Amino acid sequence: MPATISDVPTPSFLVDFDKVKKNAQKMIDTCERLGVQLRPHMKTHKTVELGTLMTNGTKRTIEVSTLEEAEFYARNGFDDILYAHPLIAARIERCKSLAYKLKAFHVMIESFHGLIALLSCPLKNGKKWSIYLEIDDGSGRSGVPWESDDVIKLAKEASESPYIDFQGLYLFNGRTYEAKGTRGIENANKEGTDLLQTLHKRFTDNNIDCRTLAIGNTPSCSRPHESMNVLTEFHPGNYIFYDMQQATIGSCSSDDIACRLTTRIIGHKPSHNIFLIDCGFLALSYDGMAEHPDEFSTFLDHPDLKVIGFSQEIGKVTTKSGDKLNYDKYPIGSQLFIFPWHSCATACQHTVFYVHSGNNITDMWTPAKGW
Repeated sequence: MPATISDVPTPSFLVDFDKVKKNAQKMIDTCERLGVQLRPHMKTHKTVELGTLMTNGTKRTIEVSTLEEAEFYARNGFDDILYAHPLIAARIERCKSLAYKLKAFHVMIESFHGLIALLSCPLKNGKKWSIYLEIDDGSGRSGVPWESDDVIKLAKEASESPYIDFQGLYLFNGRTYEAKGTRGIENANKEGTDLLQTLHKRFTDNNIDCRTLAIGNTPSCSRPHESMNVLTEFHPGNYIFYDMQQATIGSCSSDDIACRLTTRIIGHKPSHNIFLIDCGFLALSYDGMAEHPDEFSTFLDHPDLKVIGFSQEIGKVTTKSGDKLNYDKYPIGSQLFIFPWHSCATACQHTVFYVHSGNNITDMWTPAKGW
C-alpha cells in the first residue's frame, strides 16, 4: 500500500476519510432530527466500508441501483436492501434469489410490466414481494406520471394482491437539480413533499394502504425543507463524496467534497497552449463536460486550469482565462488533483479507492463492479 498521496499510481481515485465520515454523520443527524428513516444509496461508491459508515454500523436499510450491487452487499452481511431500478421480467430470477436470501428485499416498479412480472412469479414459503412504486413528478425520469390514473391502478392492484407487500411511494424529486442555493432547493423540496402528500390523500380516498413516502437525491436530503418531517424515508447517495455539481447547485460547499482524482503531467504542447495529463475519459468521465466546461474539471490549487479534451488515457489541459501557460509551473511528472463534476461517474471508473487521512494513505477499498 502506498505510504502517502504522492506515492499512489496515477490516475487514481482518492477518498478523504475524515470528510466522508463527517458527511455520513451529518446525514444521519439530519434524518434523526426530522424523524425520517435514512436509506442511503450505495451507487456512488459501491463499497462495504462506506456502506457500513452510512448505515451507522448497522448494515441495514440501504438502496442499490444494480442487482450486482444488491448481491455484493448481501454477500457482505447487509440486509433490508431496496433494488431501486425499474423492474423487468428478465431480472425476476435474480430478485427471487435475493428475496429468499435476505430478511428484507424490496423492488421498485413503475409500470404494469413490472407488476405483472411479479404476479406471474409469486414467492413461496410465506414470502411476499415487497415493492415501492416510483413516481415521476414531470422531470421525465423513470416513474409513473404522478397525475395519471395509472398511479392509482398500479397501487390498488399491488396492494390487493396476496403475493405483494405494498410499501408505498418513491419520488426522486428531480426539480432540486434545477434549483440554485439552499432556498431554491428547499422550495423544490416543499413542492415534492406536497406532491407526495397529495398522492397519499388520493390513496387514502381509494382505500389503498401507503406506509412509506420516500424522497431521494442528495440535494433534497442535504437541504431539506422542514415540511419533510412528514415523510418516511430519505434516499440520498452522492452526499458521501459530494462533487462540483453539488457544490454548484448549493447542496454543499467545496470543502465538503471528499474525493479527488490524482493525475500527473506527461507532456507539454506549447504550440497549442496545453499540457497533457495521464487522465483520459476512462479515469474522469465526460459527465458534465459539455454543459459546464469550466466547473467540470476543477483543479485543486490551480483554479485557472481546465480540461478541454480527452482521449481514452490522456487529457488536454489549458487555462480558463486563455492566458499562456507558464510551463515552469507545470513540469512533466508533477502531480495534480481534480475535483470531479459528478463523483458517481468518476468513482465507477476505478477498481480501487485510495483512502487517506491528511497526506497519509490509510486503506484501499474495492468497489463492486458490473450489473
